[in-house]
Amino acid sequence: MMQANSKPSLAALPLRIFIKLGVLPFFLIAAAVIFTLAAPNFLSPQNLINVARQSVYLVLVSLGQMLVLISGGFDLSVGTVIALSSVVSALAMTWAAQIFPDAIWLVILIGAFAGFAVALIVGAVNGIGVALFDVSPFIMTLGVSSVGTGLALFLTGGVPVSGLPFAFGDTFGFGRVFGVPVPVVIAVIAIIVMWVLMARTRVGARIYAVGGNIKAAHLSAINTRGTLILVYGLCAVIAALTGLLLTARVESGDANLGGTIAMESIAACVIAGVSLRGGIGRVENVVLGAFFIILMQNGMNLAQVSSYMQMVLIGLLLICAVIFDQLRYRMIVKG
Repeated sequence: MMQANSKPSLAALPLRIFIKLGVLPFFLIAAAVIFTLAAPNFLSPQNLINVARQSVYLVLVSLGQMLVLISGGFDLSVGTVIALSSVVSALAMTWAAQIFPDAIWLVILIGAFAGFAVALIVGAVNGIGVALFDVSPFIMTLGVSSVGTGLALFLTGGVPVSGLPFAFGDTFGFGRVFGVPVPVVIAVIAIIVMWVLMARTRVGARIYAVGGNIKAAHLSAINTRGTLILVYGLCAVIAALTGLLLTARVESGDANLGGTIAMESIAACVIAGVSLRGGIGRVENVVLGAFFIILMQNGMNLAQVSSYMQMVLIGLLLICAVIFDQLRYRMIVKG
């Protein structure tokens, strides 16, 4: 009897995993098998460490995107925030360096403040448009993305801003703390803070409630408009942090940074089981989802897949993830 009962339970195990965790575990297994066959060094410790280091920036943006998706929207302007914060912070640093030539860290602080300030403005505009004027998140963030991209290009004339303090790139781009790269340390801190926010605070519970059922959340005396504005603001701030780290990495303010990261962050979240309908998503899964996207790109590079074909495959992956998300949502609703 025990053997007869164990067979259906084993057969149902993949379905239970799919309902609980989404499609990510199956994608990870498939990628590991396919790319290991195509490139024997794919799963080598050194390659996995490189993937972890490269995934820092997408992990950060995906954490912000997760907040917006859980609240029932999405943000197409995260790439623009990265570019705009990069350009504004770089311009602020080069300006401040002329006034305070001997106060390098004050110059860096002024640049960081300027980058976060412009991100807060973008986040506030997105949040107010969605929360107060009921504009579709797609239209609102797409419009803001166009405006922000135009401003970044106007401020730079399409030419990267150089002449940043050496200490900025040396510390935040290539620096290490006890042997660990500074961007990785910052990403780990951000992951911990985000996990505490979503799993252990009232703010996190309100974000889940607004995304699950905004009308019920409003009737429960939750400030739904304030919550939505907060969500878009936090998403923009995290994108600005990413922009500053990328600026330190390339040692210049570039209006072309973050070009495809909006789609990649949405793909990472959806693959990680964050529902496009809102109200469902976990921080640890999103981190794995972002890692998976970079792992895919790394595997395709090792397998010598062309960059154009990589865009096709990532797009198909996103479509498949959305389809599986719909199937999973129906299963959850049916119980």
